[in-house]
Amino acid sequence: MISNRLGADGPLVSVLALGGAALGGVYDEVSQTQADAVVAAALDAGVNLIDVAPYYGATRAETVLGAALRGVARDDVVLMTKVGRQGDKSWDFTRDAVLRSLDESRARLGVDRIDVLQCHDIEYGDRRQLLDGALPALRDLRTQGVVGRIGVTGYDLDLLETIALTEGIDTVMAYCTYTLQDQRLAPVARRLAERGVAVFNASPLGMGLLTVQGPPDWHPAHDRVRDAAMEAARRCRTLGGDLSFVALQFALQTASEAGVVSTIVGMSQTEILRRNIAALTTPIDPEILAAARSALAPVENLGWDLLPGGGGKAGA
Repeated sequence: MISNRLGADGPLVSVLALGGAALGGVYDEVSQTQADAVVAAALDAGVNLIDVAPYYGATRAETVLGAALRGVARDDVVLMTKVGRQGDKSWDFTRDAVLRSLDESRARLGVDRIDVLQCHDIEYGDRRQLLDGALPALRDLRTQGVVGRIGVTGYDLDLLETIALTEGIDTVMAYCTYTLQDQRLAPVARRLAERGVAVFNASPLGMGLLTVQGPPDWHPAHDRVRDAAMEAARRCRTLGGDLSFVALQFALQTASEAGVVSTIVGMSQTEILRRNIAALTTPIDPEILAAARSALAPVENLGWDLLPGGGGKAGA
């Protein structure tokens, strides 16, 4: 597995990371046996970076992951979790809430330290709480060695970059902004990398947008974007390809040149893990890629912040 250094002196992390939301049953029911198998297979394949959050499955994801990691050497895995988001429309970035959330996460995960602790979806929370409560608390925890690195996550790239550069942040995780349809994260990630901030890309399939099935009803993409993705899927299928596979190939194989340290992909089955590894290692078919990109060209870089849709991501 290809790895990148997390910061100037941090651990090596796999360029493909296991997204823990799926382990919380967010998409489909996941048994502990199933979770154990995919976590073990991921580690065996060299996928050592795992991202999770209390919000995923209402703490179930952390609980399931903690059980799956029993017996695994602590240094064999780089764990990322989050603070602040408590529910679909509930955030608490106060210092007390952050410290309490961290203690609860460590207990569920069965670890003493968290490698990367992140404030979750910061654009939706109270900005004053974030600046006066959560971030100072995270900096204190980093100084104490309770957490290795601190970060922020979200969709608003301008906000993420500003906070990262003004608040002593080590990592940024953005979602749905480095995909086959939207690559706005790339220049931001390159600038942040120059300043020593590690950038993670989450949701490389655009939360289901870039799939044969299409996005769920609640997806915030505009109908124009949905229609273009459907056309991209049709053109890929005509050529014997699969939109989701070529979209994964693109996001994974071009990530380093875009300034992305690792790409987080939800995985709850070993078959999905194998498919993701194949997307990382299989050369992209140029004809299929060109067909998909031509269909998406009219809506390239048009996120739901620029072209609002009729749906709405939970909590937005």
